[in-house]
Amino acid sequence: MKIEAQIMNAAIGAVKALYGQEVPEKMVQLQKTRSEFEGNLTLVVFPFLKISKKSPEQTAQEIGQYLTDHCEAVASYNVVKGFLNLVVAPQAWLSLLTDIDADEQYGHKQATEESPLVMIEYSSPNTNKPLHLGHVRNNLLGWSLAQIMQANGNKVVKTNIVNDRGIHICKSMLAWLKWGNGETPETSGKKGDHLIGDYYVAFDKHYREEVKQLMAQGMDEEKAKQEAPLIKEAHEMLVKWENNDPEVRALWEKMNNWVYAGFDETYRKMGVSFDKIYYESQTYLKGKAKVEEGLAKGLFERHADNSVWADLTNEGLDQKLLLRSDGTSVYMTQDIGTAEMRFQDYPIDKMIYVVGNEQNYHFQVLSILLDRLGFKWGKELVHFSYGMVELPNGKMKSREGTVVDADDLMELMVSDALKAADEAGKNADLSEAEKLEIARIVGMGALKYFILKVDARKNMLFNPEESIDFNGNTGPFIQYTYARIRSILRKTTIAPIVPIVPISDKEIELIQKMSEYPAVVEQAGKDYSPSGIANYCYELTKIFNQFYHDFSILNEPDEQKRQVRLVLARNVAKVIKNGMSLLGIEVPERM
Repeated sequence: MKIEAQIMNAAIGAVKALYGQEVPEKMVQLQKTRSEFEGNLTLVVFPFLKISKKSPEQTAQEIGQYLTDHCEAVASYNVVKGFLNLVVAPQAWLSLLTDIDADEQYGHKQATEESPLVMIEYSSPNTNKPLHLGHVRNNLLGWSLAQIMQANGNKVVKTNIVNDRGIHICKSMLAWLKWGNGETPETSGKKGDHLIGDYYVAFDKHYREEVKQLMAQGMDEEKAKQEAPLIKEAHEMLVKWENNDPEVRALWEKMNNWVYAGFDETYRKMGVSFDKIYYESQTYLKGKAKVEEGLAKGLFERHADNSVWADLTNEGLDQKLLLRSDGTSVYMTQDIGTAEMRFQDYPIDKMIYVVGNEQNYHFQVLSILLDRLGFKWGKELVHFSYGMVELPNGKMKSREGTVVDADDLMELMVSDALKAADEAGKNADLSEAEKLEIARIVGMGALKYFILKVDARKNMLFNPEESIDFNGNTGPFIQYTYARIRSILRKTTIAPIVPIVPISDKEIELIQKMSEYPAVVEQAGKDYSPSGIANYCYELTKIFNQFYHDFSILNEPDEQKRQVRLVLARNVAKVIKNGMSLLGIEVPERM
């Protein structure tokens, strides 16, 4: 039994024995003892004063004495005002360490047939450009969230909706037709998504030139943007696409396939994947049909110009357009169509959308509409809203080609990790292949950790140089500690039983920190918070390094103490590995 549970049961017994009254578990408040006081856990006695009819100090003294006499986990106590500080007995800590050691998946729950099914949507790229730094944050958050929900015993389906239709896609297609000279990923030596992204930028460059020329002829800017020949051609192409024009559709398919091959390579490098991918070209008509169905049921209304709207004024919102007057769909309609397809494919209990915070209002509306349309998870849908990523030199704009490309960024991180390891002399006895593999693990770990340690709701500044540091709150610092522990463990053998010996405060602090891991995982699942896991891994690593600085492991002359420290080290490594895996971060066996 966990130490907290033992003490909680004993405290309920104490109140019954001393004051003759049963108390519910929720009245027993146990917390970590503050560092300036002696003790490991603190019992708050104020809730019991009405029952004891005594002062806080006297009540704490009486309960403390009872616990020392009747609970094996409590060695001694001290009272500070109404707080009862309890010192946990060494054998209780060692017994807890034995339990942690026996559980390979410590802190993670397994899903069962009855577990809820959680679907998580992330990535949502457009097929007119490669993935960029903003997508990196989205993908890493989505993947990590999926691992955390799974570790909390849920069944999880990871899904992606690809924005593969619309005017922006036609812009790249038109630019390729005009200026591409039949260029392909093979002839250009470029990844397909990069190639198409170049044409998206080229379209914008030529289009702005046309707008400038029309304005020079006296046209106002708004009119010039509508009358520019290029944008008119792109709209004509979109109409042809909507009407299933075979030539336009064939080109669209060919160019999209180039992009998908590029995306797949990026996702593989990033270490993320999906169980099911949906495409807007397949869902937008479904959404239209679902809106028509809602219209027939009186859930929506048709205006005089033939457009269809949802009146959300009762919910304190405004009117929301669902179908334009020409019958074409909007983003909201497409999301309804995607929801319909997903609900047909999976018995979803909870739906989580990983989408930037500029879409907060959209998901507020979508939740209401899906609920009206009868989706059981509509009202409870979760918009996992995250802030933007900025760089030291400002914001990114994909039309102008000033984005930070995901592939370039990952390549930079890996080469920086290789350089940092060489400079720190960490690569001296490694083969070339080992050096490159460790650089990949460390570079990607640095990138992922730097992004995931920040509260997702906040905007963040990404600084590649800071993230590679082998000291401080970084991925490489945690990975290096793991590799150091694995190096220690390779040099010796560990007895199967944890011996009962006196242990230091530092060792107790480590066991207590590891005992918090299951609750940290549970809380991260409730709060949808990868940063909670990241910061826990850093704290555990920091405590281990302080312990390692003060105490010898392999050179400890007392055999039994050495065995306890080896078991401690092994389990710190295990918890680090399990925790980092929830962030999608690998840990190297050597560094």
